[in-house]
Amino acid sequence: MPVVADDGTPPPPSAASPLRVAVIGAGPAGIFAADALTRQSDVPVAIDLIDRLPTPFGLVRHGIAPDHPKMRAIRDTLHRSLDHPLVRFVGNVEIGTDITLDELRRHVDAVVYTYGAALDRQLGIEGEDLPGSLAATEFVSWYCGHPDADRERVESALAGARSAVVVGVGNVALDVGRVLARTAEELEPTDMPQHVLDALAAAPIEEVTVLGRRGPAQATFTTQELRELDGLADATVLVDPAELELDPGSEERAAADRNVSRNLAVLRGWTDHSATAGRVRLRLRFFRRPVRLLGTDRVTGVEVERTAVDGDGRAMGTGELEVVPADLVVRSVGYRGTPLPGLPVDERSGTVPHEAGRVLRDGRPSPGEYVAGWIKRGPTGVVGHNKHDARETIAGLLADAADGTLRVRGPVDDLVETLQAGGAEPVLLENWRAIDAAEQSLGATRGRARTTMHEREALLAAARAAAAAQS
Repeated sequence: MPVVADDGTPPPPSAASPLRVAVIGAGPAGIFAADALTRQSDVPVAIDLIDRLPTPFGLVRHGIAPDHPKMRAIRDTLHRSLDHPLVRFVGNVEIGTDITLDELRRHVDAVVYTYGAALDRQLGIEGEDLPGSLAATEFVSWYCGHPDADRERVESALAGARSAVVVGVGNVALDVGRVLARTAEELEPTDMPQHVLDALAAAPIEEVTVLGRRGPAQATFTTQELRELDGLADATVLVDPAELELDPGSEERAAADRNVSRNLAVLRGWTDHSATAGRVRLRLRFFRRPVRLLGTDRVTGVEVERTAVDGDGRAMGTGELEVVPADLVVRSVGYRGTPLPGLPVDERSGTVPHEAGRVLRDGRPSPGEYVAGWIKRGPTGVVGHNKHDARETIAGLLADAADGTLRVRGPVDDLVETLQAGGAEPVLLENWRAIDAAEQSLGATRGRARTTMHEREALLAAARAAAAAQS
């Protein structure tokens, strides 16, 4: 029990009374934050890694396409942080439902918000709400087996689709286009849920068009993602050489940015490809922005306007219109964060206001509140960028502990016990291990390393079985 000084000041953290830190969000940003806390020895800590899902890893589990086994293998690295004795995974706990933010803050000395940016941005055009029009967040959640995915909506949009348009030229857009263009045989070894594999195998996709409203020099995909399109078993990548012609400003950008120059080299290598009968046509088109989705009962096409890039790299309409046929449209034009009840989020940027990771309330740092990951900086960068980002935030937290801004505030009930007393069903590390084993067993029935379990009740049933076996 902390010993309060004569003047009533709470004591600094000690081995007997460590600084209690709750990290909200068990994706890469949260796990990297926990890892940064455990790698230092100046401030004794005890960490609760909280997630609203029964499973850890966030976008590594539910955002990276399942046909990226090397990228998804990063969860093996992340798992080592979960095994640290100072870290306690507390899954299946939703802030605002199972416990309020104020209640949580009374249990801990500091909170680090790392719950990401899960909402999609809209195009804001006519017809966007037609059946057959989806957000990439919906489609990706579905093929990754997210418990909240709307199966009926996605599978209805996919059924019978021969031509698909993916709006956006980031890595997520390429993931969606690649998954749509793959054969059933290519996807079979992945850990996709069986209903996803069945629906993709049944979809008669013949053409996938990836649209960028600006030019190839402004595209944000990485070269590694781009090159993967060339290795598809039954799809041909098609690029119009005229759409790779650059204005002087774009030429300067390409000369200054190695990623852009490499992307252009890959794209130019595909300009001599031609459509082949029986193979999926995977078209990459630039200088085209959607202005309207066509259709009555469902999407039938996308009306696009040709654009030009001005000196500041912005897309300017030319008034030249064309129609791209589409039975399925997936928009991938960015993500934005949502506020937890009681946490400020800037409506425009979709991020928590902060100063070097310290949460700002009314323009001033709020003691004991920190932020890392996409909810801190916006949905940019790859998984590895979260490590540096988390380290910056944790450095601020440790500095606050060192100067007395953060103190151990006295004894409280154990968080997990409080949650259970309130009717919540927290999933701890041993429960997650049981879920992990159940997924591997399910995969083995079809010769795979794993099959993702997508229903929350199935996940919890596996967790309960582990708890029952221990009791």
